[in-house]
Amino acid sequence: MAIRSAFIASAALLFSGSIQASESFVVEDIRIEGLQRVALGAALLSVPVQVGDTVDAETAARILRSLNDSNHFENISVFKDDGLLLIRVREKPTISSIEFSGNKDIKDEQLQESLDSSKIVIGESLERSVISDVEKGLADFYYSIGKYTATVQAIVTPLPRNRVNIKFVFTEGDAAEIEQINIVGNTVYSDQELRETLELVDTLPWWDIMGSRRYQKQTLEGDLETLTSYYRDRGYIRFDIDSTQVAMTPDKKAIYLSVNITEGEPYHVEEVKLTGNLLGRKELLKALFTQRPEDLYSAAEVSYSEERISKYLGRFGYAYPEVTTYPEIDDETKKVTLNVNVNPGKRIYVRRINFGGNNLTKDEVLRRELRQMEGAWLSNSAVELSKNRLNRLGYFETAEAETIRLPDEEDLVDLEFTVKEQPSGSFTAGVGYGTDSGVSLQAGVQQSNFLGTGNKVGAQINTNKYNRRADFSYTDPYFTQDGVSFGGRVFYSEFDAGNANLINYDNTTYGISGNLGFPLDEYNRLNFGMGYTYNELSNLDDYDQVRQFYLTYGDVYDPDGQVTFDTVDFTAGWSRVTLNRGTFPSAGSQNSLNLMVTAPFSDLNYFTLNYNYRQYFPIDRRHNWVVSTRAQLGYGNGYGSTDSGSDHVMPFFKNFRAGGSQSLRGFESRGVGPRGVRRLPGGSIPGTPGPGSGGDIPLPPEYDYLDVSSGSIGGNALAVASVEFIVPTPFLDEAYKNSVRTSFFFDAGNLWDTEFDLDDYQDLNETQLEKIYDYSDPAKIRTSGGLTVQWLSPMGPMVFTFAKAFDKYPGDKTETFSFNVGQTF
Repeated sequence: MAIRSAFIASAALLFSGSIQASESFVVEDIRIEGLQRVALGAALLSVPVQVGDTVDAETAARILRSLNDSNHFENISVFKDDGLLLIRVREKPTISSIEFSGNKDIKDEQLQESLDSSKIVIGESLERSVISDVEKGLADFYYSIGKYTATVQAIVTPLPRNRVNIKFVFTEGDAAEIEQINIVGNTVYSDQELRETLELVDTLPWWDIMGSRRYQKQTLEGDLETLTSYYRDRGYIRFDIDSTQVAMTPDKKAIYLSVNITEGEPYHVEEVKLTGNLLGRKELLKALFTQRPEDLYSAAEVSYSEERISKYLGRFGYAYPEVTTYPEIDDETKKVTLNVNVNPGKRIYVRRINFGGNNLTKDEVLRRELRQMEGAWLSNSAVELSKNRLNRLGYFETAEAETIRLPDEEDLVDLEFTVKEQPSGSFTAGVGYGTDSGVSLQAGVQQSNFLGTGNKVGAQINTNKYNRRADFSYTDPYFTQDGVSFGGRVFYSEFDAGNANLINYDNTTYGISGNLGFPLDEYNRLNFGMGYTYNELSNLDDYDQVRQFYLTYGDVYDPDGQVTFDTVDFTAGWSRVTLNRGTFPSAGSQNSLNLMVTAPFSDLNYFTLNYNYRQYFPIDRRHNWVVSTRAQLGYGNGYGSTDSGSDHVMPFFKNFRAGGSQSLRGFESRGVGPRGVRRLPGGSIPGTPGPGSGGDIPLPPEYDYLDVSSGSIGGNALAVASVEFIVPTPFLDEAYKNSVRTSFFFDAGNLWDTEFDLDDYQDLNETQLEKIYDYSDPAKIRTSGGLTVQWLSPMGPMVFTFAKAFDKYPGDKTETFSFNVGQTF
């Protein structure tokens, strides 16, 4: 078709064409050429004329603008041919692929997120103007981190079917390093003192191989704020930063930084005045303000005091108070009057409480832990307590709360609790290994949050080198609505002590028990229980401690025979828990005291008393660095007399054990403490030959010798303490912070037998006495230290320990590395 005249020659992206003909005409038909991806109907919708309309130069300009606004085309031309309106377009190319090359400081994922926000996405149209903006933005990022020689170039390569490939090529270069930091105008504090407050540094000690002198603009801004706070927290309210100069060497590799300051003079507080709606609690609110008359003015203390007042008001439903301090400065007296205005705002009520993230756990399990109620005023203390109770359950990696203000409702909010579930148990079937238990075969389930109900269920069948066990347990923590718990347990076990670092004996047991728990308040709880246990002992080693037990309860005429016992026991316990989380806590404490005593009509009459304590002291606000302490005390003994008049004794198979990942690390599990001791006669000499001579003559007692067991027999008294320094796990992504814990530890403790009497062996020679020590001495302290890593893996909690025993005694077994699947702490 011959084109006789044209209205618009062309327009690319922005309308900039020139009018070629000014006559108007009536549109008889509309044709659009050059469409590929854009549908004809969609393009026609962007044309603001129809058949029958009159088109002139102004109308043609509107057509260009409308098509350009559709964001589909990068070139548009409008022509007329008699009554035909002809529009020729070139569509924007489609992005087929995006590549990155040479980037180290920025990960590909971060770059793609940035491009997504700029709408540079595979499958979308290419905006060429945006490409240059992205190039500039990325270059600005490199400049902000001190890489002034960095370049970013976007290479657009055309592909068939109007597609393009975009490749971002990075030349990062080296970061400029700070050669010198100068602080000018300081007289009160030395350059060294002030530099130590800054994150930017111009020198590094020789041992700091991970340090950096890189200049970063954002870091400088933070350092200037830090410097200002340093002075204003120490009374220098008139402190000011006059100017900052950043000079760069011609090669853009070195930075010289100068900060000019005016220190001023220290100011003291003259008076604290509270104004506003004080809710009739003026004296109490004033007491919460920590700055007092004659105190050195501190901006940090003022901010802290404002926060204390706000938190106090938040306990009573005033969730959004405004507490603002206006300093009134007297430059002549160098005094500051602090005018504190308190506006509590309206009391806020909770309309609805919602839960998110609990894909397994039922809402009712979470709701019963809450202390913030729907319909009640919003209390920050109740919300915080609710969060802590959810975290202490051990079902969640994190539990957070957010208040959502409702539109057009000034005094109502919704409360959203969001949890991140974590494995609260394990389903097991297969083969396992631990340095303690060796190879084990196991099958069963151990769940603290069974099917999301909050009930604890355990069904386990396992076998390892020293134990074959079947165990079923169940606990309902909310047996009643007010938090009374009920639990029970049935078990069967065959225990080979000789393979468990103990003296040789076999013990077959089975039993059943039940317990009830009663909450006293938010943190304290009482527990009471009753149980029955059957014990069958056999293959006992004839050590003196075992013989004493056997002579009391066994058949002296059949020392190799089995011994069986039936016992009924009663338990009572108290616990107090203020930990912020059930797993990997970082603040709070846990205390428990438990007493077990067998009934007087049982075959064995004895008791045990256990006390456990642990506490966590966070060093930083994010709880990345934490000091924890732990202690365990235990004592047990017999009570009463047998029918034969002998005193009941503590059964040796119920002795406390020590060593391993849960007590003295660096020592083998159950590898610490008293050993089995057996005194054997030293022999005899032949009698005098001849008529009337006697037989062999036994040697005197000092020739007796001791046989000491390689395995521990345990003790009836235990004291173990530990201190740990919990640190961030190196090279670990932040997302795994709550599932992996690394700590350095120091353990100390002892396991002893109060009934052991070393005097029974004092008549032996020194060579024999060197084989043992006084097992009744509580001062024989063992110590160890090392590193432990705990991981909440999908297979269950795993503990890896590297340790060294520092102080040990004869018979103790040590180990440098241990690996176990079990409880975390």
